[in-house]
Formats: sequence, structure tokens, C-alpha cells
Amino acid sequence: MPSSISLLHYWRRLRGSDRLAECQRVLLALGGVIVFCLWRDHVAATVPAMLGVIACALAETEDHWRSRFGALLITLFCFAGVAFAVEWLQPHPLAFAVAMPVITFVLVMLGSVSPRYATIAGGTLILAIYTMLGADQPAPLTNPLSEPMQLLAGAAWYGALSLLWSVLSPQLAVRHALARVFDALGDYLETKSALFTPVQGIDRDALLLTLAMQNEQVVDALNDTRIVLIDRIGMRRPRGATAARLQLYFKAQDIHERISSSHYPYPELADAFYHSDVLFRCEHMLRLQAQQCREQAHALRLRTSLPNATDLHAAQNDLRAAIYAVRGASQTSEQLLRSLDALLRNIGAIQTLLDNEGAPTAPLDNNESALQNPGPQSLREAWDRVTIQLTTRSSRFRHAVRLAVALMAGYAVLHIGHMRHGYWILLTTLLICQPSYGATLARMLQRISGTVMGVVLGWAVLHLLPATPWQWLLIVLSAVIFFAARLRRYTLATVSITVFVVLCFNEAGNGYEVMWPRLLDTLIGAAISALAIYLVLPDWQGRQLDQVLANTLRNDARYLQQIIAQYVHGKRDDLAYRIARREAHNADATLSGMLANMLREPGRQRRNHEDLLRFLTIAHTMLGHISALGAHRQEIESAQARDTVTLAGNLIVTQLEYLADTLLATTPVSSPDDEAEKSMTPHANGINDETARLVLGQLSLIQAHRDRLASVARDIRNN
Repeated sequence: MPSSISLLHYWRRLRGSDRLAECQRVLLALGGVIVFCLWRDHVAATVPAMLGVIACALAETEDHWRSRFGALLITLFCFAGVAFAVEWLQPHPLAFAVAMPVITFVLVMLGSVSPRYATIAGGTLILAIYTMLGADQPAPLTNPLSEPMQLLAGAAWYGALSLLWSVLSPQLAVRHALARVFDALGDYLETKSALFTPVQGIDRDALLLTLAMQNEQVVDALNDTRIVLIDRIGMRRPRGATAARLQLYFKAQDIHERISSSHYPYPELADAFYHSDVLFRCEHMLRLQAQQCREQAHALRLRTSLPNATDLHAAQNDLRAAIYAVRGASQTSEQLLRSLDALLRNIGAIQTLLDNEGAPTAPLDNNESALQNPGPQSLREAWDRVTIQLTTRSSRFRHAVRLAVALMAGYAVLHIGHMRHGYWILLTTLLICQPSYGATLARMLQRISGTVMGVVLGWAVLHLLPATPWQWLLIVLSAVIFFAARLRRYTLATVSITVFVVLCFNEAGNGYEVMWPRLLDTLIGAAISALAIYLVLPDWQGRQLDQVLANTLRNDARYLQQIIAQYVHGKRDDLAYRIARREAHNADATLSGMLANMLREPGRQRRNHEDLLRFLTIAHTMLGHISALGAHRQEIESAQARDTVTLAGNLIVTQLEYLADTLLATTPVSSPDDEAEKSMTPHANGINDETARLVLGQLSLIQAHRDRLASVARDIRNN
């Protein structure tokens, strides 16, 4: 009985995996290639066609079938161009050495247009090297065009299969994207709940730093979902399942705004309610909501219904009773109690959204249901996106130059050393060389260790299973494992693709001969990548530090400005507000990612990383206070209170923008002043409007964090 339960659990996990569909397509495509080639007695065409399948799968994006059809045509056009170019230029080393870095540079810069074109460009470069590997075989085909045609046939076969899959399952990518959002929200809530533990000795600064890092995952998941939804909706009005998924996306955005809210400094909450159970109940409630987010993700993946949340409703009632008891028995300050009441309303609103008891930001008109399309709207805009990146200040430009130089160096090494199978040096260099130093170093270690294990495993397979039918089966299986693991477990993916290569070459009669060249070429390619990332236009994170810090503050100011306007004119989830909210969180996530990359750089390149971690923690906390204002948006009834809130809010917006401008200028960061604090405090004491008092209390906390950010920025400048 336990074994059957565990098998059922494993099957459900497999069925709900976002990698299952791609693995199934690869399985059918490779199996179809092998069956067709063996049936038609075209064994020599099997390996090139399978490489075409893999290249096309790597160039695939999660698009609607209409967009996927257009992307497939572009992919096949790029594949054909580079495949025939390689075939024609490879006999001429000098011309090839000039053309290869040019093509590499152009394809990498093509990725500036949109993520879709970046993926197609990466797959095109991989197919170009696959063409080199085939042309380098000791027994070349009599017709030089045969191998490019076989590669393109495999790519077209997989593309047609993928297109059919998209037609039959149009909502699959949307459901998986939304499931990743709710999984990320669950992880964020789980970490957030630990901040409410009223226990002494907890390192809340470390928890806040972890929370800022996890916010990056939530933001990335929301951005991916937005792109998938935009592709499905296009210029049409959403209907049916797409409209329901769009509402779910809006709900996730609202939940993200609410769970990232911060109503009062957590250490002061813990001190004030140390002898009460109210914070324990907050923590318990957030943990239950984190579990419900994960159940929502599970339901999306498996298309099942959500279980009843009876425990959550009981916990919410207990929390409400605990807060009422605190209000009636303690001498706590009115501002703290006001923040506690706002916290209770916020947690209740999150629960309402999770239970679907209310319409999740139900759109009122086209403006409120619109999504900002990140793709280019014309050829002119696409060209402008490329040209604006043609500067050494651009990370993409630096990566394009670096990769082009690295591939040219690898080509020189294989020709100088007269290395057989030397084009694996180029493949290794292409796959290891990443835009950042930290990502390149991590990929290099994974690639080397995976190749070593793959060579050993391939040797064992050739000894234990010499029969050809078993090897065909393992070729398909190893490719499927590669696609299952390539995004999250790259070492395992490298092991699998190395076994795939060894078995494919064994079908040509030289499986044992490729093992040592594969390992040696991997080490050479890794060394070239390491030297390139360090010597060729290195993109150290510290060089863009001031720009990223200023961008974070400027986007926070725009977000706050949008919120203050809605306290004057009333709540409205229009496109302008959602863009400002998303850009503020995107900037916070960019800062988090930049610092994570900086911590993996050589010691002398880490520019004041301790001060920067403090900046990230304070900036994320300040964004939490701004989000709290966004979560409680409503029109303030009193005209006097509206004027006071508008004045105080605009002063802080101005100060945030001034601090951002100062970071980009050469002038020293000015000392914080008390102008905004003085403008808020006297008026807040004479205002009876509870909403206005809550807003002014949050603005005073935002002002305090702005002052702390100015102090940290000054330390960064002085060190």
C-alpha cells in the first residue's frame, strides 16, 4: 500500500511538471527520426536529423500557435542561413575565421529585440556548431548540402510537432506560468511569516535580505506570465479560459503587492507584543496562506479544484480576536495599533483573494484589463532596440563582443593544434560563456563535472550494452533527460548530453575514440571562456552600480506618486498604476540580482558589498511600506486631509528623485533633512480621517528609510 501511494504521488508530480510537455515532444520527435531513418535505410542521416531536433527544441519559446508559427519560420530561416554558410565557408579557414565572429555578434545583438529572438539566436549558434561537427567527420558526404538539409529536416519535424502541440494545448503554458507565480508567492509568504516571530535573537536583517532575494523570483515569474498572456491575447479582447487566466494573473499581482507590504518595523512589533500571542497568530496565518498558494499552483498544474480552507478561516478569526484583545488591554501607541489594524485588513484581503470570494481586481474597462506589450510594435522599433545597445556601456554588446572573440580564439586553437573533433571547443565555449562572471564560473564547473561523469557513464554503457537497439533507446532517453534537467540541474543535463554524444558517435563506429577528445575539448573551451570573461570587456557589476541604485529610487518615487494620486481621486487599477508598480518591483529585483552576481566576482571587484547589502535591505523594506500604501488605496474624504497627504507624498517623491539624481552625479550625497518629516507630523496630529492618518504614518516610515538610504549611499561614495 505505501509503495502504491508513493508511485501515485510520483506520477502526479510528473504529470504536473512544466518540463513534461517538452520532454514528450522531444521523445516523439527523436523516436520518429530513428524509426523513419531505419525504415528508409538512411542510417547516416539519423544523427544530423536528431541534432536538428535538439537545436530547434532549444530555440523554442512558449508562444501561442500563431506566434509559434511565425517564430518557427524565422528559426528555420536562420538555421538554413548558418548551416549553408558553415558548409560553404568551412573549407576556407581564413574566410570562416572572419565570418564566424561576425555572425556571432549579429545573432547575440538580435536578442536585443525581444527574449523570443534571443532564444532563436542561441539555438541558431548551436545549430551552426552542430553543422561544423558533422562536416568535420572523417567520411564526409559526397553531396555537401546533404547534412544541412538533414539538420533542417529534423528541425522542421520538431517544429511541426511543437506547432501541433500548441494548437491542441493552447492554455498549457499559461497554467504552468501561473503555477510558478503561486509557488514563488508561497515561498515569499513562508519567509515573510518568520519576521513575525516574537522571539529574541532572530536576525531580521538576514531575513529581510532573503526576502529581497526571493522577491526577484516572484517578479521574474510574474513577468514571464505577463509575456505568455500577452502572446495569447494580442490585440483581441480576452475571452473564455484566457480571460479567466488574466483575472488570475491580476489576482496574483494584488497578492504580491499585499504580501510585500510592511506596516511597521518588525523589531518594534516584536518588542511591543513580546508577551502577546498576536504575532504568533500572524505568523501562523501567513504560513497557512503560503500553503494555500502552493495548493493553488498544484491545482493549476493538474487542473483540479482547491480544497476547503477551513483552517485558514478559523486562524483568521483567532487573529482578529487576538488583535481586539490587544487593543482593549494594552497601552500601546495609537500609530502602532493603527498599523496592526491595517495588517489585519491586509491579511484578510489576501485571504479573500485566495478564496476567490471577491473579484480579483475585476477590470472595469479596456484600460484596466490591458497589458503592456514588451515586444517591438514595428520594424523601426526593433531596429532602435538593437542600435541603442551598440555601446560599450551595454551588457549585451559586451557579451556579444566577448563571445565572438572567444569563439574565434577557440577556432584558432583547434586549427593550430590540428585537433580532431576540435569543434567541441567552440560548443563548450558557446555554452559556458555567460553575460556575467558568476554565471560563467558556475556554468564552467557544472559543464566540466558533468562531462567527466558523462564520459565515464558512456564508457560503461558501451561495455554493458553493446547491442545497437539498446543504444538507440538510450540515445533517446539521454536526450529526454537533458531537456528535463537543463534549466534547473545543468550538471545532470551535461551528463545526459555527453552520453548522447558518445552513443551517437558509436553508431558511426568511433564511440570510444570521442571520449578523450570530448573531455579535453571541454577543458580547453572552459579555459577560453574563463579568460574571455575576465579579459575581454569584463562586465563587472560595480560599473553599473550607480545607475541601478538610482533606477531603484526613481521607480519607487513613480510608484509612490501613482499611489498618492489614488488617495486623492480614488482607487483604480489602470495600466499606468500597474506599470509603475511592476517597474518598482523590477528595479528591486534587478538590484537583488546585481548584488547576487557581484558576490560571485573576484574580491577586488566587490565594491563595498556590505554597504550594498544594507542598501538592498533598506530599499526593499521601503518598497514594502510603499506597497502597504498601495494595498490600502481609497479616496480620502476630507479635503484638508487630501491636501496634507498630497503635500507630504510629493515632498518624499521629490526627495527620492533628488537622491537618485545625486547618485548619478559627481556631487556628494547630501545629508537628509527634516523638511518632509516636519510637514507631516504637525498636520497628522490634527487630522481625524483614519485613512489619512494611516497614510501619513506610512509616509513617515518611508521618509525614515529614505534618510537611511542617503546615509548608506554616502558611505558607498566615501569608501
